[in-house]
Amino acid sequence: MNIIEEARGRPLTDPDPDAARAFFRTKTRRKIPKLTDLHSAVAEYVHDGDYLVVGGFGAVRTPLAAVHEIVRQGRRHLGFAGHTSTHDIQVLTVGDCYDRVDAAYVVGLEARGLSKAARRRFESGEVEVVEDSNHGLALRFRAAAMGVPFIPMRNTAGTDTFRFGNGKIVEDPYTGKPVVIKPALFADVAFIHVHEADIYGNARFRGIEVSDTDVANSAKRVIITAERLIPHEEMIQSPETIKIPYYLVDAVCEVPCGAYPGLMPYEYFSDEEHIRRWLEVEKDPAAYRAFVDEYVYGCRTHNEYVDKCGGRDRIMELRRIELNIDTELKQADAHQAEMRPGENR
Repeated sequence: MNIIEEARGRPLTDPDPDAARAFFRTKTRRKIPKLTDLHSAVAEYVHDGDYLVVGGFGAVRTPLAAVHEIVRQGRRHLGFAGHTSTHDIQVLTVGDCYDRVDAAYVVGLEARGLSKAARRRFESGEVEVVEDSNHGLALRFRAAAMGVPFIPMRNTAGTDTFRFGNGKIVEDPYTGKPVVIKPALFADVAFIHVHEADIYGNARFRGIEVSDTDVANSAKRVIITAERLIPHEEMIQSPETIKIPYYLVDAVCEVPCGAYPGLMPYEYFSDEEHIRRWLEVEKDPAAYRAFVDEYVYGCRTHNEYVDKCGGRDRIMELRRIELNIDTELKQADAHQAEMRPGENR
């Protein structure tokens, strides 16, 4: 294959599908109970130096409980896929957990503003950054899920995103035209937060999916955190709703509110007030250190973190926002008023 141009970056994971396949052969595909607690899952499956992927997109269905636990357990030198990473990489910055990142979207919290702590981390020179696009990272997960070493795409050529990335421009052997190829991305460990799971690891979720099914099919170790556990018999009554099958999963953790303070579709809205506090305290190093000491290191579990942020009452407020309950109640009251005979005429 004629290589026309090579990007400056390097693949941060081994793109060889045969090397990944050799690992996958060591994993059991038996349908056995995999239920554990989040602390134990992180202790067993996340190691210093691993390449980490977290599911969700932005602050939507992101496994933030798992991210907090990774920080509390002091994991370091992680690789990370910044596939529209917002509050998750902001939390990982607390422990300086990562030192190499495939960066499509990091540091920013979308319309909320920039994380000053994450920005300082990236500007420190201690993080190896390889540029990418959201589309490019999605295709790299797809290539890994397909079991191929690379995948072609028709964008980023001629841009700095390509030059500071890890792709190659090659001559398409069929048309002779230039095409970008990207290396497969096999993660060491992935956390994916879902609405429901059973004890064997079958999982289903609603809302935006992005690359989660490809990540689950290509990561060497997959940990599911779930809003709730349901009986296996209930799960298999609708097998078509299973997005991640049990044989891909290493551990299952029941973690209610596991995406908090992010958004869990049809469950609870993001806690915008609390996320703004994160952004505000990052402006002052002393305030930032006191804040993370209280809200990250000072909480033994995610339940303690949620309780410190307002607990059940706050989650119920966010649930009302997500489900538009107040609006629907007002509409129902208005409709009932219209239906009362003799009124409003």
